[in-house]
Amino acid sequence: MKYVIIIPDGCADEPQATLDGKTPLAAAKTPTMDAIAKAGVVGVANHTPENLPAGSSVANMSLLGYDPQVNYTGRAPIEAAAQGIELAPEDWCIRCNLVTVKDQIMNSFTAGHISSDEAKALLQTAQENVADDRLEFVPGVSYRNLLMYRPGPDESQAAPFSNDTRATPPHDLSDKTVENDFPRGPGSDFLVQLMHKSTEWFADHPVNKKRIADGKLPATNVWLWGLGRKPSLASFESIHGVKGAMITAVDLLRGLASLVGWDRIEVPGATGYTDTDYAAKGRYAIQAIDKYDLVCVHVEAPDEASHEGDLGKKVTALEEIDTHIVAPIWEKLKSMGEDYRILVTPDHPTYISTKTHTHGNVPFTICGGGITPDDQECYNEQSCASSGFEKLPGDTLMKYFIG
Repeated sequence: MKYVIIIPDGCADEPQATLDGKTPLAAAKTPTMDAIAKAGVVGVANHTPENLPAGSSVANMSLLGYDPQVNYTGRAPIEAAAQGIELAPEDWCIRCNLVTVKDQIMNSFTAGHISSDEAKALLQTAQENVADDRLEFVPGVSYRNLLMYRPGPDESQAAPFSNDTRATPPHDLSDKTVENDFPRGPGSDFLVQLMHKSTEWFADHPVNKKRIADGKLPATNVWLWGLGRKPSLASFESIHGVKGAMITAVDLLRGLASLVGWDRIEVPGATGYTDTDYAAKGRYAIQAIDKYDLVCVHVEAPDEASHEGDLGKKVTALEEIDTHIVAPIWEKLKSMGEDYRILVTPDHPTYISTKTHTHGNVPFTICGGGITPDDQECYNEQSCASSGFEKLPGDTLMKYFIG
């Protein structure tokens, strides 16, 4: 049996007045996803428990079959795993966005999609100024970076944070005031002080001077959130008996893949944004199917479009995914002459109207060996919600899919 999971991140949404009351998924031309729905079953699952953040870290952990109530420790340590960073039990990892805040408004949680080289230069300056051996700024991709807190053997240097420390993801604050959303709880003063200091370090930085001269947004400061300590996940193969691989351009999914024992396949031209090379992801997935029992293709583009409030980009991203990823993968599976199953599902809803992740159900469709088709003929939020298929707790979807 071959298995393929395709995750159009954040594609679930609300009906849109400008789309005649349809959701972006329903309005998009997705003939292959609809054909999969007609050939199989559709339903809904909820990967975001109300007491946990409605973000990709919780949702994708659940989607892959791991109960986040038991296994989730924070977003940043998952991303640390993507970079091969080893965490000691006493270490903390903190997500470090580069952002643009003006007059206490979050103008851009990506600092205008700052480049990785620019981010590296800014964080080097932060490291030179921080004057604390426990702290290490670790550049990642574009605005997505990390801050390590390693207290060492001296207990007096132990981290001030705890599981009760809370910090708001900057993508939940797009075009909103940040005044009441700085970190809070144990250790929050430490984090807030670093965030304020970074405004001084970056104010006259050559990177920002050039960006402003070029008409781009500057990175005004770091935004610290998503902190946690090392998670421990059983390997996917030990649970389900299949060997998996992940295709993604996002460190979060790379990290999850590492933690569950999957290989990671890097695709040239995959950007984690709406300009990603969809066709390249499809080609690399097709090649991987021959080698692995399970291939997971994650596409960040619909989520990024939602964070920008760009309805057109979201619809286009879904159509590109259908044409260049879902269609060729399904054709490959059908041509192999052996049993297969294919699953298409987002991780969480991301609403165009709010530009943020939200809790709630997401639509899924599965077809292939052993799946008895239902009476639905298309894949969207309405058809999946009206299906007779029982609503699944998030982490049980994978058990049903693998069988």
